[in-house]
Amino acid sequence: QVQLVESGGGLVQAGGSLRLSCAASGRTFSMYTMGWFRQAPGKEREFVAAITWSRYISYYADSEKGRFTISRDNARNTAYLQINSLKPEDTAVYYCAAAIGTSSSGYKEEYEYSYWGQGTQVIVSS
Repeated sequence: QVQLVESGGGLVQAGGSLRLSCAASGRTFSMYTMGWFRQAPGKEREFVAAITWSRYISYYADSEKGRFTISRDNARNTAYLQINSLKPEDTAVYYCAAAIGTSSSGYKEEYEYSYWGQGTQVIVSS
């Protein structure tokens, strides 16, 4: 069982940066692939990035390469999402999620994740 709590969201001006955190409970955090998804108003939730539990291999949505950086600190049971050069279209609720096992999609599918946090709101003003 893993419980996830996101933090670090807020109101930021376009061009700014944020680092979102996802704190996990449970002793097996290091065995889970961690992912970030986001849901903008009126849109479906979409994949942003994921990082595997071993070798720390990262995956990104094609549209977000370069501005987003996912990382994790297994000693702190925490995953991070750094977002630079924020745009108004980045406004969304950002969710972290935990998956166990292998993936054929690069962990881009929601069904691959067993645990989800409640989300943290990011609002980017123009």
